[in-house]
Amino acid sequence: MNILDEILEVKKEEVKMLRNKYSLNSFKDMEFYDVKSLSFYNKVKPNDNISIIAEIKKASPSKGIIRTDFNHLNIAEIYFQESVDAISILTDKNFFQGNISFLQDIAKIKQAPLLRKDFIIDEFQIFEAKAYGADLVLLICEALAKSQIEDLTSAANETGLEVLLELHSEEQLSKIDFQQNKIIGVNNRNLENFSVNLSTTENIAKHLREDVILVSESGISKKKDIDFIRSAGANAVLVGEHLMKAEDIKSKLKELKLWCSNES
Repeated sequence: MNILDEILEVKKEEVKMLRNKYSLNSFKDMEFYDVKSLSFYNKVKPNDNISIIAEIKKASPSKGIIRTDFNHLNIAEIYFQESVDAISILTDKNFFQGNISFLQDIAKIKQAPLLRKDFIIDEFQIFEAKAYGADLVLLICEALAKSQIEDLTSAANETGLEVLLELHSEEQLSKIDFQQNKIIGVNNRNLENFSVNLSTTENIAKHLREDVILVSESGISKKKDIDFIRSAGANAVLVGEHLMKAEDIKSKLKELKLWCSNES
C-alpha cells in the first residue's frame, strides 16, 4: 500500500462522518455557499508569463513539519499583498496538519481564487469546499475512476467551482475528458518513492490541447526549473514547500514572481 492508498482509506471514514454531520441544505445555509466564485482559469496570464498558485502547507507525509512558525492567515496576507494568482490551502488534518477552517478564515479576506487541496472522493467534500469559501477544488486522477472524475467535476461546476485535475503519469490521461476538464495539474512527484522529475510535466504536456491550462506542481525551487517548465508549455506553477521553508516568505515570493515573468 502506497501513501495515497493509505490516505484514501482515511478519507472514506472522513466522508462517512461528513455525511452524518451535514446535509446539502446545511451547506447551503453557510456563509460562502451562494457567493460567486473567482475564476482561476480567467486569471492565468497570457504569453510566456507563468501564473503562480502559492500554497499554504504546514506539513507533509514525506517531510513532516515544513514550517514551525505556521500561521495560515499571516501567510495568506503575504500572498495577497504580492498578488498571487491563486492560493492553495491544504485542508487534510491527518497527513498534512491542515484544516477546513483555514479555508474559511482566508475566504473572509480573499483577494484571489482559493483552491481546496485535499483528497476528494465524494460530492459532499465539494459542497463543503464551496460552503467554506473555495473557488476551485483538487481532484487526483490516481485516486479516482474515470466515472468519478466526470461526476465530481460536474458536481463542482454545478456548485460554481472550477476543478484542478491532477495526474502524476501519462497512464492517467485516458481518464480525462478535455471538454470537461480544462485546468490540468501535472504533479512531478512519483507517488511510489516521492522522487521528483520535472520531465513529467514535459512528457504530459505533449498530449494536452491548446485550450488547456497546464499547472506544473512539485519540485520547483530554482529559476532554471521555471525556465524548463515554461519551455515545456506550462501556464502556471503550484509552489508550496519552496515558500513554506523560506525564512522570509515575502522576499522568496518576490524572487519567484521575477522568475515567472516573461522578462526574467
